[in-house]
Parts: sequence; C-alpha cells; structure tokens
Amino acid sequence: MSTSGQTKQVDPKWANQVTPELEAAVREKGAEGSITCPVLRKLAEDFGVPYKVAGAAADIAGVKVKNCDLGCF
Repeated sequence: MSTSGQTKQVDPKWANQVTPELEAAVREKGAEGSITCPVLRKLAEDFGVPYKVAGAAADIAGVKVKNCDLGCF
C-alpha cells in the first residue's frame, strides 16, 4: 500500500503474527480496497489476535482501514 508514492512500513513484530488465513479474511472483507474499523476489530477478535496484528494484515493485504474511531489501526 502506498501513500504519496511511499510504501507503508509494516512493523515486523506484528507482521510476523499474521497468518495466511487472517490475511485472506482481511482481503475478502476488504474486497473493495478498504475495510471499516469495526469489521477489522471483529476479525481480530475472531482470530484471537491483537488489533495491531489485524492492522498489519490489512497493511500486508493492501487494504485501507476507514472509519477508525479508536486509533487502533
């Protein structure tokens, strides 16, 4: 995912915990290129991972998080 031509850096601490299944679920829910914060938080809870891991999955999948009220992602 890029912003102003720069690639977003994904923290390896969180990226190393992203499973292929979580990444696939994020891609599926964010098929239009974005996912809402509540949906991503629910995925994190369903997969039993911290929100930061779900955020890393979104970054890896190139899915933008929108409507984030808590600043988790």
